[in-house]
Amino acid sequence: MTDVTQSAWRRFWEQGGWWRAVILVVVYFVLYNGLSLLLTPFAAQIEDPQSAAGILVFYAIPVLVGCLLLIGFAASVGWLGEIFRPQPIRGRGWMWIAVAVVLLFNVLHLFAIDYGAAGFEVVATWLLAGLFIGFAEEVLTRGLVVNLLRKAGQRELVVAVISSALFALLHAGNLLTGQSLFATLIQLAYTFAFGICMYLAMRVTGTIVAPILLHASTDPSIFLHTAYPAESAFGSIANLGNIVVIVVGVICLFFIRGRVEQTQAAAPGVGAAA
Repeated sequence: MTDVTQSAWRRFWEQGGWWRAVILVVVYFVLYNGLSLLLTPFAAQIEDPQSAAGILVFYAIPVLVGCLLLIGFAASVGWLGEIFRPQPIRGRGWMWIAVAVVLLFNVLHLFAIDYGAAGFEVVATWLLAGLFIGFAEEVLTRGLVVNLLRKAGQRELVVAVISSALFALLHAGNLLTGQSLFATLIQLAYTFAFGICMYLAMRVTGTIVAPILLHASTDPSIFLHTAYPAESAFGSIANLGNIVVIVVGVICLFFIRGRVEQTQAAAPGVGAAA
């Protein structure tokens, strides 16, 4: 690729905007699912999808490919530093509520797992897959999408809503796997609210690393608890997690304020609290 082409490529994305964010998410979704088909010969040999090998083939490896795609894109437009540097706008103390709620239910799920039934290999593989999932989905939505929206001068409320909506829509593809419409709609509501919580986690901690780690602990804890539930009072409370996250996410949404100006974006950490 010539310098001129690279410059045009970067100029296109530097303009930001919601429709560029949509293009990015759609292209990622298509590439991710398309490249995942390359694992079909290996998937056909998996007898138990919940085994360590099944988790590796169906979850970990495809998402790892997604991570590499996102790193490649971010590097091509020079945004790796922008994504992982301190946030250009500070958070407020109330935003810790979102972090606390997600962390609380992750811990409850972890305490409600029958680790003996699951086995070390399954647990370890899920934790690895969770790290890849957290990195890929947060870098895409709270990193690249948020960056695109801020470059267009959008208010932080709009940034939170659009990035969370696109994050939720990524999961609409589960309809293609045979998941029922009702279950998918519930999942969309949960993932939208969860996305709001991850946005708030990024704001209040000042770094995208926080939502990556929170997200990385969410998927494994939920999937393991669902597949290997232990007889425990923790499980009953943990099952309320989806409802609580939805309620907290929606309520917190109405308190998001602020806007990142381009001068603030160039000097991270100087944005006004909101």
